[in-house]
Amino acid sequence: MSKTVLYTCPYVPAEWIAAHGLRPCRVIPDSAGTVFSLAGREGVCPYVRGFLAEVTDGDRAGAVVMTTVCDQMRRAFDIVARRCELPAFLMNVPNTWQTPAAQQLYVDELRRLGRFLIRHGGKSPSNDALAAIMLEYDATRTALLEARERLSALRYAEEIAAFGHDGPDAVTGGYRGSLEPITRVPLAIVGGPLMKKEFRIFEIVAESGGRIVLDATESGERGMCAPLDTEALREEPLSELARIYFGGIVDASRRPDSQLYEWFEEKLTERAVQGIIFHRHVWCDLWHAELGRLKDLIDVPVLDIDTAGDFGSEENRTAGRIGAFLEMLQ
Repeated sequence: MSKTVLYTCPYVPAEWIAAHGLRPCRVIPDSAGTVFSLAGREGVCPYVRGFLAEVTDGDRAGAVVMTTVCDQMRRAFDIVARRCELPAFLMNVPNTWQTPAAQQLYVDELRRLGRFLIRHGGKSPSNDALAAIMLEYDATRTALLEARERLSALRYAEEIAAFGHDGPDAVTGGYRGSLEPITRVPLAIVGGPLMKKEFRIFEIVAESGGRIVLDATESGERGMCAPLDTEALREEPLSELARIYFGGIVDASRRPDSQLYEWFEEKLTERAVQGIIFHRHVWCDLWHAELGRLKDLIDVPVLDIDTAGDFGSEENRTAGRIGAFLEMLQ
């Protein structure tokens, strides 16, 4: 059986790990890992605590890949490297994105990651093998995106999560049902990644008379890379892989972050969104700072929901605020 390589950042290409003969597994923590003590609690993002609890749970993984996109995750890498036996790799993802030098740095980091994977049980992939895996992943992503209107918001989020966790084989497919009529208030949710228990938000919105038509969280549609250019794939698969990930995923961490707002505004208009749920974990300075900018730039009502990661105890408060927000919009 192939060794499992854990990751959570969307800028880590699953195809690159799979092409090395290893099993990529994108971790979405169930909860904040309250029992876990390595990282403590105060000042630590609940998602990071949950991720640390997942990657250090037993011996189910062969390695873990983390990135510099998030300062908290960068510090979490130091904890894993110092206190755990799990081989860990820190991938440098440039915050600036508009220059050829930044794009080349990302390619160089993929090559460095490849050497790490080979040291820990992987094999060097051929261009043909990489291209074949990229085509398989691209076809699955396309099917998922096309199925959005035929799935509930919760099911859509679960299918994206399953794809990241277990690859194309985990996606059920066969989305042949009729389009779901938009009889509820169309909403977007935006922010960092959601934990599994926080997927309950999609149900709360539906129970309150709304529907999430745009999941712009990191764990949702916004975290999916761009479509492949098959001609560019034939010429240089690794460069095309870098383009669809580094050039195709928008995020608040980028400088400038204009790409994020261009993408977001286009989707809001396309899907006639009437309200935005801004979801952020406490101690996430990156998304907390983005809240004011979002309100200044986007002329759509915004509900700010902050969470400490214990969704069970926070559910009533969250449900009440979402219900009031939808009542205002109706």
